[in-house]
Amino acid sequence: MNPKQLKKLKKQVKHARQVITKAPYIEQLEHYAKLFDQVPPVKYLINLVLANDHLIKQGLLPQPVPQMMLPDDIQDTIFQLVNAQYAPGDPAGDRLWDQYTTALPKVDKLLREYRDYLETTYGMWSYPNTKFITELSHYLHGAPVLEIMAGSGYLSKGLRSLNPTQTIIATDDLSWAQVNTTGKQPVTTIENYDALAAINQFANQVEYVIMSWAPDRETIDLAVLNLLRQSYPTLKFLVIGEYQGATNSQAFWQTAKLSQPAALQPVNAALHSFDLIDEQIYLAE
Repeated sequence: MNPKQLKKLKKQVKHARQVITKAPYIEQLEHYAKLFDQVPPVKYLINLVLANDHLIKQGLLPQPVPQMMLPDDIQDTIFQLVNAQYAPGDPAGDRLWDQYTTALPKVDKLLREYRDYLETTYGMWSYPNTKFITELSHYLHGAPVLEIMAGSGYLSKGLRSLNPTQTIIATDDLSWAQVNTTGKQPVTTIENYDALAAINQFANQVEYVIMSWAPDRETIDLAVLNLLRQSYPTLKFLVIGEYQGATNSQAFWQTAKLSQPAALQPVNAALHSFDLIDEQIYLAE
């Protein structure tokens, strides 16, 4: 085997070993929860993720979370905690400080990857936390709803649990599940319709159409907007996504007339961003 081939093989083996030995996301956080047990700002954020993971596994919606990143002054906080526990120059204190400072970048990275974890593990793209779903349910006031492109169905499931008598029709053709297997495990009943077919089928049964996190590389969202404008102008159209960002096509954002009336403000307040993605809810026409 020539040197180049050997070097390439070593790289492949090293990469494979890293993939195999890397602990799963939650397992890593559980480890750091123990390490930072005496550091409240870090422990708090980690425990939120762990608690929400337990809720989702139980079929429940997650709780709201703040910005999922460590405070800028976290090293100063930890320095004060260590100094309060150990005398200056104490080797035990130095070792603990080294443990903390080595782990901090890894914890920060894990917290920033929270949305990625939810997407890849649960097929949860938007963040339908309990407060947001409660406010959205209040806003809808029992009106019949059609959710298109419902994905795994977290939004519809939350609305159904809060108001079992409300008509909530969740639809999705699950075409996106071909590249994300989490879509094959819906959390509530979802009828197999693409977005346009669903609107044509159920328009006379609902007052609202909800579209959450439409893909940014397709224009199905624009087709939905045009269909509603032309054929069903009395239906109210709620859109959840990041304006000219991670969701929806640019053509949609440029074409839709968006508003956030006062009645939607409590709903938006409950959907506050916890990372770099600023998702919001809009009335579109």
